[in-house]
Amino acid sequence: MKKITQISITALAMFIMAACGNSKKEGSALINDKKAAIEKLKSQNAKNDEEIKKLQAELEKLDTNAAAAAKIKLVATVAVTTQDFKHYIDLQGHVDAQNISYISPRGMPGQVKALYVQQGQYVKKGQLLLKLDDAIMQQQVTAAKQQAEVLKTQLAFAKNVYQRQKNLWDQNIGTELQLISAKNNVDALENQLHGANEQAKIAVEQLKTANVYSDVNGVADIVAVRVGETFQGMTATGPQIKIVNNSNLKVVTNVPENYLTRIHKGSAIEISIPDVNKKFTSAISLISQSIDATMRGFVAEAKIPSDPALKPNQSAVVRIQDYAASNAIVIPINTIQNDESAKYVYVLSKLSNGKSVAKKQTVVIGEVYGNNVEIKAGLKAGDQLITDGYQDIYDGQLISVQN
Repeated sequence: MKKITQISITALAMFIMAACGNSKKEGSALINDKKAAIEKLKSQNAKNDEEIKKLQAELEKLDTNAAAAAKIKLVATVAVTTQDFKHYIDLQGHVDAQNISYISPRGMPGQVKALYVQQGQYVKKGQLLLKLDDAIMQQQVTAAKQQAEVLKTQLAFAKNVYQRQKNLWDQNIGTELQLISAKNNVDALENQLHGANEQAKIAVEQLKTANVYSDVNGVADIVAVRVGETFQGMTATGPQIKIVNNSNLKVVTNVPENYLTRIHKGSAIEISIPDVNKKFTSAISLISQSIDATMRGFVAEAKIPSDPALKPNQSAVVRIQDYAASNAIVIPINTIQNDESAKYVYVLSKLSNGKSVAKKQTVVIGEVYGNNVEIKAGLKAGDQLITDGYQDIYDGQLISVQN
């Protein structure tokens, strides 16, 4: 082989010297001549390589020591099997409560006159939490009721006048105009009294808004208001009173929009709360109907059991299953190699003489998760996949399997 290579190098050198001596050739013609010479040498080398392989094969048939001298690569193999394969989307989320109430006044903001709740206190739905200043509203109620009483008295007098006028009219005394006027006066006062009664009801309802109640059962997680301060519910720094009910918990996560078609309501989800070493399996219970313009994702929620160790806004690790295949061929992803045409692995192949060689096997891959990859085509159960030593072998190389 060394002699052949020397001959090739000598021939190439002679050609280059001859080409350099011929300085009158056109540049393009000179380039074409060199290309032709290189192709000729490549053809000669290919022919020499084929001849060497042929001679090597004949030598192995005649000389058993030559075959033993061939390099044998030590590898490790594992039998290919079928298994269930699942792909997950790994995300970050947080614990949230189904029932969180941010308390606010039903009417206008007002000054706190009395506070009946403390932070950490358990409260019931409908329990009075605080009372706002209601002096003006009390006056409005009193004035509305007084106005209604005045109109009621006037109406009683107008009805009496009308009845007297009607009695005279029945005796043909008086004029019809007097009767109609008395009747109109009664109707007008009745309408005014009805309006006054409605105003009194409104004033009473406004008075009730001075009392602020809890609308859920739970714990007063935030009480950030004191007597004498203005209570408006929500401020620039956050809620003034927050009631949390931890009996119904959920995990909320933001899913990138490119997974929109891969998950749906009911998709299996695995939830881990690292801080308290808690794990749950659940299903997606809600998917938002819009994409957040800032996060470029959508919200997904899953319910989890109530637990005293869990608190709203606690960090959670979320794995949403978006793909599953039963009886799939699954192999370590690091055994996959690439060339210019396809992806491939090496498997063990037995020759007719009982020897083992490495066989290059083209494969079609599916989903990838963790350290494993799904194989769609190219391998079958029972194949011996080379898992160690595959980096330094070639197709057809003799191999030996380590115990």
